[in-house]
Amino acid sequence: MLSIERRNSILETLQQDKRVVVSALSQRFGVSEETIRRDLEKLEKEGYATRTYGGALLNDEGSNELPYTVRKKTNVEAKKAIAALVADLIHDGDFIMLDESSTSTFVARAIKNKKNITLITNSIEIILEVSGAQGWNILSTGGVLKPDVLSLAGHQAESMIRSYHVDKAVISCTGLDRVSGYTESVDDNARIKKAMIAAARQTILAVDSRKFDRVAFAPIGSMDQLSALVTDTEPAAQWRQTLAQSGVTLITPGTPVQPV
Repeated sequence: MLSIERRNSILETLQQDKRVVVSALSQRFGVSEETIRRDLEKLEKEGYATRTYGGALLNDEGSNELPYTVRKKTNVEAKKAIAALVADLIHDGDFIMLDESSTSTFVARAIKNKKNITLITNSIEIILEVSGAQGWNILSTGGVLKPDVLSLAGHQAESMIRSYHVDKAVISCTGLDRVSGYTESVDDNARIKKAMIAAARQTILAVDSRKFDRVAFAPIGSMDQLSALVTDTEPAAQWRQTLAQSGVTLITPGTPVQPV
């Protein structure tokens, strides 16, 4: 196993368990404890982990973007459930935008049976996912490649997005807070999502329940800019009240999907 593969595997474990132990990782990968310590040191420098005696903790407040290979394996069942609900909101002939989030990749997979979709995205993974969809018009934003996360960013991407008008934009976020709105760990991503919101008649925020009551580095928008919030579990009463006051349709598994 290459060192980068091992570090990504450690990061996956951190995402799931929130902490790792050096001795256990040493046995799991068949390498020395010193090698594992160097891996954790690198993850700490990259902002993903905080080292502790004998191990490390996940750095939830980090401003670095998780590699796509890690994100797409995290909380998969919740993302599949969310994607199925979002798919019911997208109809044949829609013009849509999907952001670079792993949740949007699951959405792309769930809507491949739709007809005559026009899709704009900054995600290379999504383009590959829907490349075989018959009758679709697929547009890439262009821009600067972010190889670790398989997405495109920068002013070229933002300019391309702002030059179109679409029916719906589907975006996700790193943190969701009743006061601060929805936020991203990386400013490039936040700017792309802002451009998508401005270009769309309706914005659907697709986010798993772990993101609630968290605030990340870069603001994206306020609740009243959303048409719908799709998540995997029913949020607390305070959240339901906030969404209702902002005119946002809340969609969760087990509740009838309402048109937005």
